[in-house]
Amino acid sequence: MENAKILKHIIEERRSVFPKDYAEAPIPEHILEDILGAAVLAPNHKRTKPWRFKIFRGEEKQLLGEELQSIYKDTTPPQIFLEKKYQDIGFKISKANIVISIVCEFSPLVPEWEEIAATAMAVQNMYLTCTANRIGCYWSSSAVVNHLQESLKIEENQKCLGLFYMGGL
Repeated sequence: MENAKILKHIIEERRSVFPKDYAEAPIPEHILEDILGAAVLAPNHKRTKPWRFKIFRGEEKQLLGEELQSIYKDTTPPQIFLEKKYQDIGFKISKANIVISIVCEFSPLVPEWEEIAATAMAVQNMYLTCTANRIGCYWSSSAVVNHLQESLKIEENQKCLGLFYMGGL
C-alpha cells in the first residue's frame, strides 16, 4: 500500500519545469542512469523498443543550441522572425544541464502510432523519475526538431519527436 501512495504522490507532483527555473548544479551520473533506465522499461508491442535517445551536455549541448538557432533563423520568414524567440532557443539550451533528443524508430512489425505511444510512455517514465529525484524537466516538440535529421543521423524509418530538457531544482 505504501508504494501506491508514493507512486500517486509522484504522479501528482509531475510538472513541466522550464530551463529558466533550473539550478546550476549538475545532474549526478547515477540519476541520469536511473532516468534512462526507467525510460527503457516502458511497454512496447513486439519488444521493438522504438525510442532512441542521444544525450547532449557540455560543448555538444552548446553546438546543438547554435544549430537550433540557425535552423530557426534559416526557416523563419523575415516578417515573422522574432529575435526574442531566437535568443530564447539559446537560453533554454544553456540553462539546461542535459538535453536529450527523443527519436522514434518505426518497425514494420507494429503500427506507427504504437511506436509513438511507446516512446511517449518512455518519456513519461523519464518525467516521473525526474520528479522522484527533484530534477526539473520538460519535453519540447518545437518544429525546429524536424530539421535535425543530419546532425542526429536520423534514418528514413525514424522521426525526432522533440527534445527533453533537464536541470536540477
